[in-house]
Amino acid sequence: MKALVYHGPGQKSWDEVADPTIIDATDVIVKIDATTICGTDLHILKGDVPAVTPGRILGHEGVGTITEVGSAVTTLQVGDQVILSCVSSCGKCGYCKAGVYSHCQAPEGAAGIGWIFGHLIDGTQAEYVRVPFAENSVYKLPDTVSAEQGVILSDILPTGHEIGVQYGHVKAGDVVAVVGAGPVGLAVISTARLYGPSRIIAIDLDANRVKEAAKFGATDGVVSSDGDWREQVLAMTDGLGVDVAVEAVGIPQTWQMCVDVVRPAGSIANVGVHGSSVQLDLQDLWITNIDISMGLVNTDTLGTLLKMVASRQLDPDVFISHRFKLEEIMDAYDVFANAAQTKALKVVLTA
Repeated sequence: MKALVYHGPGQKSWDEVADPTIIDATDVIVKIDATTICGTDLHILKGDVPAVTPGRILGHEGVGTITEVGSAVTTLQVGDQVILSCVSSCGKCGYCKAGVYSHCQAPEGAAGIGWIFGHLIDGTQAEYVRVPFAENSVYKLPDTVSAEQGVILSDILPTGHEIGVQYGHVKAGDVVAVVGAGPVGLAVISTARLYGPSRIIAIDLDANRVKEAAKFGATDGVVSSDGDWREQVLAMTDGLGVDVAVEAVGIPQTWQMCVDVVRPAGSIANVGVHGSSVQLDLQDLWITNIDISMGLVNTDTLGTLLKMVASRQLDPDVFISHRFKLEEIMDAYDVFANAAQTKALKVVLTA
């Protein structure tokens, strides 16, 4: 089969590799129907995730059709079309029983790490993929949801919802600021509006992204290159700051922006994947009573979000800016990596 293979920082290629095979009785083999590229894949290619070693097939999002099932699999069958969760879950360990799938203790990949696709085992940017713990880690795709829509449910919608909205304790009447109007930030905006905040402020350097955020539910927008960007935000909050500030980029500057606009007793939810340290001035922050959260998505709300998509309460199609065939993945990476010029949000690749 063909797959997108990582060969070290800055190096990748579309290679001929061996087909995956069943290893454990709980595995299935899936033929990929649709996949996508994530900002995390770009972090890997920058060398920010050293656990990813040369030779690894990248990708952790996908929808596909089951072609083979392990002997212990009873609730899935060949021909089922399924969404692959970006986080794998054995369903048996203490963390999985508590719904914290991101820290699954099963030894697949590494004990304590639920994100294994394209990280510790071969991923979904390929013609076929082996899916461990399949009965706990895939969701059957309803007839009313397309494969392209299902891909958006693999990672970014659950990530925005769980790590941004739920961890940020968004509630009715809140003012929410989302710093970074890229795909994950837009997922925060899309799912935050389900909780009834009074305002959702999209903040980004790119004026086009700020404008586009309105399509996802942002009520207001601020271009952060403006010298008075912070004053603009505070003016929307009676000068106190926002109830919830969500960091959705993963760089020190955007982290500090969240600190600068959150009100006393508010929340900062860090969603971005950081490749370098940030400054945390506890000597100043301890007295502000702010709540700081961060984490890796568990995808424990994927099933709920799937129902929202099936009932047209959420529209994944608005995330898709570019479409490619799977064999055009090198071109797709170029488009996604240059989003400022190409205006890419999510690029979807189909077989």
